[in-house]
Amino acid sequence: MTSYIDPDRDQFEAFKALDRDRPIEMLNLVKFRAKAQYPTAHELANAGLTGAQAYQNYGAETAPIIERIGASILWRGVFESTLIGPSDETWDAVFVARYPTAHAFLEMVTDPVYRAAVIHRQAAVETSRLIRCGSGEAGTAFG
Repeated sequence: MTSYIDPDRDQFEAFKALDRDRPIEMLNLVKFRAKAQYPTAHELANAGLTGAQAYQNYGAETAPIIERIGASILWRGVFESTLIGPSDETWDAVFVARYPTAHAFLEMVTDPVYRAAVIHRQAAVETSRLIRCGSGEAGTAFG
C-alpha cells in the first residue's frame, strides 16, 4: 500500500481552485501505524504511543478549532471489508466531516494551533485518503 499522509502541492492547489463558498464534505479513510512515529526531538517520541493514541491527541487538540469554524463529524463508521477495491487497503478510522465552506477548511489547516497539532496526525497515520465531496441530492436509486 502506498503511503499518503499529507497532500502534495498539486493536490492542494487543485483543492483551492474549487468553489470555496459552499459546504463541503470530506470523506476520511485513515490507517494507523502500529507505533506512533514522532520526530526524535518531540516530547512524545519515546512515549510508546500507538498510532491510534497519537490520533486521539490530534483529535483532542483540534476539536476547539473544528467547533470554532462550524465544522462537524456527520458520520463515523467501523471498517468491515472492501467489496470493490484494493484488498490490501483496510482502515482504522472512517468518517465524513462537514465544513460550512472550503474557506472554513482552509482556515482550519492554516490555524497556528492546528499546524502545531498536525504533528500528532503525522506520527499516527500510516496512510490515509481525504476526499473532498460536494453535497448532492438524496434519493432512492443509484446514479
